[in-house]
Amino acid sequence: MLPEPITKLIIAEDQAEDAEQIISVLRNSGIALRPQRVSTEEELAATLESFTPDMVLANSGCREISLDTIARALDATGKDIALLALADKLTDDVVAEILTQGSVRGIALRSRHDQLRTVVRRELDALDTRRNVRRLEASLRESERRCDSLLDSSRDPIAYIHEGTHVRANNAYLEMFGFGSFEDVEGLTILDLVAPQHTADFKDLLKRLARGEKPPPRLDLTAQRADGTNFDAVMEFSPATYEGEPCQQIVFRLPASSPEAEEELRRLKTQDPLTGLSNRTHFLELIDEAVARAIGGSTDQALLLLEPDNYRHVLDTVGISGADDVLRQLAGTIKQRLRASDSAGRIGDHAFGILLSNSPLAETQKIADSLRAGIEAAIIEAGGKSTSLTISIGGSLLGEKNAKSQVLLSQADDALRAASGQGGNRIDIHDPAAADKAEAAREQQWLDMIDAAIANDGFVLHYQPIVSLQGEDGEFFEVLLRMRGPTEEVMPAHFMPIAERNDRLLAIDRWVIGHSIGALGKRSAHAATTTLFIKLSTLTLHDETLADWVDAKLSAAGVKASQLVFEVPEAKVMTCLKPAREFVERWRKGGGGFELEQFGSGLNSFQTLKHIDADYLKIDRALTTDLAHHAENELKVRELCSQAHAAGKRTMVEWIEEATSMPTLFSAGVNLAQGNFLAEPSPEMRYVT
Repeated sequence: MLPEPITKLIIAEDQAEDAEQIISVLRNSGIALRPQRVSTEEELAATLESFTPDMVLANSGCREISLDTIARALDATGKDIALLALADKLTDDVVAEILTQGSVRGIALRSRHDQLRTVVRRELDALDTRRNVRRLEASLRESERRCDSLLDSSRDPIAYIHEGTHVRANNAYLEMFGFGSFEDVEGLTILDLVAPQHTADFKDLLKRLARGEKPPPRLDLTAQRADGTNFDAVMEFSPATYEGEPCQQIVFRLPASSPEAEEELRRLKTQDPLTGLSNRTHFLELIDEAVARAIGGSTDQALLLLEPDNYRHVLDTVGISGADDVLRQLAGTIKQRLRASDSAGRIGDHAFGILLSNSPLAETQKIADSLRAGIEAAIIEAGGKSTSLTISIGGSLLGEKNAKSQVLLSQADDALRAASGQGGNRIDIHDPAAADKAEAAREQQWLDMIDAAIANDGFVLHYQPIVSLQGEDGEFFEVLLRMRGPTEEVMPAHFMPIAERNDRLLAIDRWVIGHSIGALGKRSAHAATTTLFIKLSTLTLHDETLADWVDAKLSAAGVKASQLVFEVPEAKVMTCLKPAREFVERWRKGGGGFELEQFGSGLNSFQTLKHIDADYLKIDRALTTDLAHHAENELKVRELCSQAHAAGKRTMVEWIEEATSMPTLFSAGVNLAQGNFLAEPSPEMRYVT
């Protein structure tokens, strides 16, 4: 999973504590931040010289700097920077006063954290939309420029027709009809270039196109040159725009010597050779067309994604040589169960997609269940063996609210993973119109799985080696949690947010701690030199009974407290400073270690160390990603390491995915490093050297 985008934030606040509280609220809602605080006009000017924010949150009651001053400073940068005002109360007078002070895009109450989160997320979405629009407009202009260049150089005769009149034609088109320049054809209609015997039919076609009807893929007729001579031609139509106006692109071709060969070429371009279904490229084009129809108001469309369950087991049964037979027969069943108006495609090695039209929720579920039941009942003959299989189906209805190809695919894929994760041979259809109800049911299913995992040891621990860059003795591992699913292990990103919303984190933390201690106790050969880093939730920091419980577990397993390092993100510690300090003091007094994660992301991270005496500081990954191309981040990492070592703390970085960062991390004095480039997680403690 890639790290989420970082929002660069400036907070205009008189007090650092108030700014830290706002940062914690936003971070706890899942917004990744790189913040800076200013309290005067001079500080704002200095910050803007070296730091371009995405958003500015400004206390409307700041003593040294006004909203109007901030707005003018932001406007002077020429950048699209979202400015939000923070207020202690909202009255008509307060709102009116704020909205007259520059380009304020929104107002949030400081005391209403839910409203603050909503306003910030809404404006970040709006900012992202504005940036995407600008990128798309620039991309469109560049695409139009390239298309115009390609049009001129194309050997195919191409013209753009608007309301029957030529608005653009390339040189090949002019040569075909015997015109010297575009000015010669500019005043002519396309009808002027059609032989008299086809004029009536072609005029009728133009009327249908004007009504928005779909053009035929090709039209055979007799065309007429400027000198009056005729020739047989094939016209191919496709919708287009020219200078912002809708029009028809028409390509003239001479009749092919072999219509069969032309059809075969078209088939090869759009069809998967193994299954006979649409290939991935063509199917994605069909999705784009369906999305365009949804934007235009079309309803009752749906996308289904399906995959065989336990596909690896199926291959073990029939052998690799039988894989093609399995996929062909699976595709055959799909074809048999679909209607003529539906489209199916192979979009991955063993993944299929189906586009349904005229298919409301009930019909979509009916079709999906017919597919599921049909494949479950089929006998697969492959590799000289007989077998059977089941499938999981995920889908999403398509409407105006989710009329984006990537959104639609993501919703269908999430539904597919949900169906597969709950045992397979299931259907999960996302209905945007009933999202809340569906989400509640889906969350309850996940919650049942979480409760079962807590009660029946349904979790699995993985251990990722942590490498010492400065020659420290011992073996270090990060403990990572997985949950056993019916067919495969489930990553924590899928279930931990649900566990947090439903107060299961305390139980999960205890499960992880207990089983980590148990694993150390069984690892007698290396136990004394092994240290495990274990993530804790902030709820556990409030648990006054945890220390005695951990002591009992350690004693029973013969493990020392010094072999465990508990870790909590810096921003979350700041939201519960008093219980966190008491927890860390009690834990370290008994010999245990503590680490602050995402260190360096706060306004003054080393101020936190005055309250939380951590042994390790895990530097925020936003500062360590792709260091080779971010000089400011490299400087920040070096400063953090220098200050940390001066304070007697060890530093760690995570998410190392490439070799280019390693020399910088080593020279900066980073003590420990972790990431898939160095070693991937494993269910066993296998250390790398």
